[in-house]
Amino acid sequence: MIKTWFITGASRGIGAEIAKAALAAGDNVVATGRDLARLETLFGCYGERVLSVQLDVAQEGQAALAVEAALRRFGRIDVAVNNAGYGQLGPFEENDVKAVERQFATNVFGVFHVCRAVLPVMRGQRSGHIFNISSIAGVAGMGGAALYCSAKFAIEGFSEALAQEVAQFGIHLTIVEPGAFRTDFLDNSSAALGGKGLQDYIEFSKKIKASSAANNHKQSGDPAKLGAILVRLAAEEAPPLRYLAGSDALQVVTGKLAAMGREIEQWRDRSLLTDGDFS
Repeated sequence: MIKTWFITGASRGIGAEIAKAALAAGDNVVATGRDLARLETLFGCYGERVLSVQLDVAQEGQAALAVEAALRRFGRIDVAVNNAGYGQLGPFEENDVKAVERQFATNVFGVFHVCRAVLPVMRGQRSGHIFNISSIAGVAGMGGAALYCSAKFAIEGFSEALAQEVAQFGIHLTIVEPGAFRTDFLDNSSAALGGKGLQDYIEFSKKIKASSAANNHKQSGDPAKLGAILVRLAAEEAPPLRYLAGSDALQVVTGKLAAMGREIEQWRDRSLLTDGDFS
């Protein structure tokens, strides 16, 4: 069966490669993003198989309109990919409340808005698959990315709970946890860096900037390969709840789980001290 994919943040990076992989598999794509002209340039050659739609996921009304446009063209949505997002970097105290609000408006509420728009369609179909693009930063906290981590941790909890709610309707949900992928994520056009200039954080912030510059466009992950994998996962009868993408993702998350296990065992006796004796 030919599937229809609804992809946010499809104008570049991972989102664009997921769209290309779905098209290579013979599926239809609703490619959404804030830059409509860029979408049309990228996907115009695919003709009627692609619908390019301007969408700022932070605007709930736009998400609903984009889904309506998708249904008018293709009649259904089989796969939704919540990929749109960016990294608000820098120490927490270096970022003001506006930076916090912008990060959550896109990376958290944007996911909520799209899910709220596509879920009635998928419930009506009694089928569908949602991919929420998280990050290893949603599993293991990273100093210098407190806001980005908090947004991705929110997506992890939301997705795990939502998966349990919608399974009864034949809807699958997979949390994708990429490591570092070779995209423009660290470019100035994508990442944002808090800049209050607090004296205590000057050296720490310098290290963050230096690390970002050193790793930019040298990451080990291949976005095209990730796109191909997601197409394969969308064909699975029993897809995973979580998919770790990349050897670095495996290393970080297995290390985090091992450390958690050791700490749990170290403090096990005290964990048991809070149970009440109510008999």
